[in-house]
Amino acid sequence: MLTHATAPLRTVISWSSGKDSALSLLRLRDDPRYDVVGLYTTHVADGVPYQNTPLEVVQQQAHRLGLPLITIELPEVFPPNQVYQQCVVDGLRHSGLAIDAVAFGDMFHNGIADYRRSYIEPAGWQCVFPLLGDNPADLAREILQRGITTHLITVDTSQCDGRFCGRLFDAGLLAELPPDVDPCGENGEFHTLVTNMPGFSSPLTLLPGEIDRSGRFHVLSYQVAD
Repeated sequence: MLTHATAPLRTVISWSSGKDSALSLLRLRDDPRYDVVGLYTTHVADGVPYQNTPLEVVQQQAHRLGLPLITIELPEVFPPNQVYQQCVVDGLRHSGLAIDAVAFGDMFHNGIADYRRSYIEPAGWQCVFPLLGDNPADLAREILQRGITTHLITVDTSQCDGRFCGRLFDAGLLAELPPDVDPCGENGEFHTLVTNMPGFSSPLTLLPGEIDRSGRFHVLSYQVAD
């Protein structure tokens, strides 16, 4: 029996709807030091910033995972740091969940971990980074090996060819990506939507529509059949 000193940390994961969040969840579920008790996402109106993901779709993902979803509304897409941090802390504090740690799917040692710690740790929670420092190519292969099904729904054409928008994230896509494009899109080259993964009670059925190629960001319009 676990004692209080060795009890797993009750952990909430920052959930963006994409593959990095999904891989973080699977790694934490494999690790007896952590007990994933919920997910949280930030949103503006009815959508998740940057991801082109309707909040309703994120709620469907959480439902399929059997986890509560904390939704934290932001006043704008790019609020000042202090406003963003306070929104997140307040949202977690008032979630009704007992939380010991907050996990993020960041990969690079570029200062982001210190930034997360700067507002999470003073609130009394530990920061957890299941993917931090791992080789992106290895992580991309692990995503496929673990059976995470995900599609590119937004592509930044200043960093990546827009023809990849709408594509399934698979071995064929990874082989086609130029060497200067991070295979996980960690520099913002692309964002993804997970439609199936271990732990889903059933897959999300993605019904792709047109791709808006009018601007720098090519964006796939889609519906999800419940």
